[in-house]
Amino acid sequence: MVIKFFEKLSDNYLELLDDNEDFNIVINVGELPNTKIFQAHSAILRCRSLYFRNEFANVRKNKNNIKTLDLKHVSIQQFEIIIRYIYGGVVLLENYNSSFIFELMLIAYEFLFDELAKHLETHLIEAEAHWLRLNFTHIYKKRFQNNKPQELQKWCNDIIVKYPDKIFESEDFVSLQENALVSIISRDDLQMEEIKIWNYIIKW
Repeated sequence: MVIKFFEKLSDNYLELLDDNEDFNIVINVGELPNTKIFQAHSAILRCRSLYFRNEFANVRKNKNNIKTLDLKHVSIQQFEIIIRYIYGGVVLLENYNSSFIFELMLIAYEFLFDELAKHLETHLIEAEAHWLRLNFTHIYKKRFQNNKPQELQKWCNDIIVKYPDKIFESEDFVSLQENALVSIISRDDLQMEEIKIWNYIIKW
């Protein structure tokens, strides 16, 4: 018989985040004036994250045996969720809007946290579909910057097939990436006349 006490284990590891002793990693998050320094432990980061294992493999220690990494493109709020996920497997999203969760999903995929990223992706599709539709062009463009969100890709493609004007009539259509446009016009089930498609291509 196996008895698992994960909740207490999670709490103990989260306590390490507030412990100023024995850390050997410093992570500078955000851009001025919104920056924060996070202290962490290489053993935990290496074990939990292939991304951080690879990043710190190329970083030299300072005279105090501490390695430093800068993550300017990540917000403090995003990293606070990520670091709590790393240490305790805990993610709290109640106070965050759909836009924040979408960006957090992209960061999670970048950091190779597929478990977390796929959970956020499913949440967006199942609980935030209205927001996804309202921001469809932005979502579609972002998706082509990161090909990992496969379920979101399928969701977007199903919308485009039925309602192609969501992309073609969008103000952001002309700034659509080439690979995204090719992905759309190469579909055999796109519900739009071919002459209209060519007119939009010329416009693009």
